[in-house]
Amino acid sequence: MRVLVFAHNHPDLHPGGTETVALELSRAYRDAGHQSLFVGATNQLHREPHPGTSFQAISDSGDELLMWAGHFDRFNMSQIDLRAFVPDMTALLESFRPDVVHIHHLILFGVELPVLIRRVLPDVRIVMTLHDYYAICANDGVLMQSPDEPCAALGPGGLCRCLEAAKPNDMRLRERFIKIHLQAVDQFVSPSAFLRDVYVRWGLPADKISVIRNGRPETAAAESRAGTEDPKRVFGFFGNMTPWKGIEVLLQAAKLLIERDVDFELRVHGGSPFQSSEFVGRIEALFKDTAPHVTRLGPYKPHDVADLIEPVDWVIVPSLWWENAPLVIAEAQQHKRPVITTGAGGMAEAARNGVDGLHVRRNDPSGLASMMEKAAADPKMYRDLAENIQQPPAVFEVAEQYIQLFEDESRFADDPAA
Repeated sequence: MRVLVFAHNHPDLHPGGTETVALELSRAYRDAGHQSLFVGATNQLHREPHPGTSFQAISDSGDELLMWAGHFDRFNMSQIDLRAFVPDMTALLESFRPDVVHIHHLILFGVELPVLIRRVLPDVRIVMTLHDYYAICANDGVLMQSPDEPCAALGPGGLCRCLEAAKPNDMRLRERFIKIHLQAVDQFVSPSAFLRDVYVRWGLPADKISVIRNGRPETAAAESRAGTEDPKRVFGFFGNMTPWKGIEVLLQAAKLLIERDVDFELRVHGGSPFQSSEFVGRIEALFKDTAPHVTRLGPYKPHDVADLIEPVDWVIVPSLWWENAPLVIAEAQQHKRPVITTGAGGMAEAARNGVDGLHVRRNDPSGLASMMEKAAADPKMYRDLAENIQQPPAVFEVAEQYIQLFEDESRFADDPAA
């Protein structure tokens, strides 16, 4: 089988969860004996355009490419420069001639991509994994109007109203524009039941969305922290530091713990790429206020996680938005570390409260501080939670589930418009 995989970046340029999952799956398809080509979109943030071609190599393997797609309307998820984009994408499709196109995101490519694929290759099978809510919510796909107010798209009527400059008619036209183009997709996949339900309420057909959990490459687990009665006082944050990831809430909670004279350590792993100077200034001040209890350890690579997580007892995921399937939770579970996370969206689904993790309220520094204080003082609770942790599925197992979906004749109509 020939599988063409699209993602909105490459982990070597932007180490996000979606890009990582997409590339790992593409490599797993190859390991299973299929021909797989990964194409990550990029723009001027990472690469300058090269006149004469949209494609650039990112490795010597020949099966991972970048496509420069810097002309993109984020509000409508639309590719502006179709005169350049269409011929180059058409040439790629006609050259590789995939049996299946597996789309992981439409940012930079544009929602026109599935329609173009269908026009060039009428019989190809188009599968799209939904990793976030960008199609539904124009506020960067977070489904939140503010840290305390969910997007109106979650309520009756399902219309995002998060952008003050966008009139209701603009939002309705955006929704219609995106839905029309998504009709070219044969099958959708959601890594969480929560995200699937949101998209069904939005209007995607329930029978066209399967749930397949994200997988992880096999790795040697870090040494267990559950074998002693010592207090479990070391907390870890892993991932890009953005306003919606809740790093400010976590640092505010750390500040409260210091004021309460609680003995703890917080190890923060990750950078803050492409963030506003205002946000960076706020977290810099909080890091200064919480030293030396809080240690900032900087960006990291996926293969570094085992070493970085070894001294950590608890992994904290304090996101403010409805995360779908956070990679960091799966990584924590690989290494048998209980997770303290916001009890919402796919986070609550991935780490079960009182079973293999603990839930806290969204955007509540005081509540998070109290939970961290309780967690640090109860080694038996830690041991019980750690024993209940289930390993995430292996990426090769997830790839096999996708291959079975690709080969399922009943999932794909003879007439794509049917």
